[in-house]
Amino acid sequence: MSSGTPPLGLKHKQSITVTPDLTVPSVSKRFAGFQDMPPVFATAFMVGFVEDTCVAALKPHLAPGQRSVGTHVNVSHSAATPIGMTASCEVELVEVDGRKLKFKVHCTDEKGSIGEGFHERVLIDLERFLARLDGKK
Repeated sequence: MSSGTPPLGLKHKQSITVTPDLTVPSVSKRFAGFQDMPPVFATAFMVGFVEDTCVAALKPHLAPGQRSVGTHVNVSHSAATPIGMTASCEVELVEVDGRKLKFKVHCTDEKGSIGEGFHERVLIDLERFLARLDGKK
């Protein structure tokens, strides 16, 4: 059983193939301005990919009932990635302050860097979190 405290220096890397559903025009029909944008890996989905990579890194280190939620994103998206190319995300846990976790992030595609920065998450007890959320209704 895990202690619920992830180790400083924890690293994880994931890769995905950019498909049409991960491009800017596919972000949401509610944002009409996106519909005529270039079909490249969307920043919104890159941020989601960063979060998913952090979640995957943490999963083996969390106690039962423990999860993490994103609280801050400071990540550049500096190069476009076309449909069919592989994008990768590598994260490293660089700071642990109680329940607050800070990850260094680097995203690449087959041609080089596409983004980098930091992402912060907070460890939560899922039941308590959902109870507080329910109280907001």
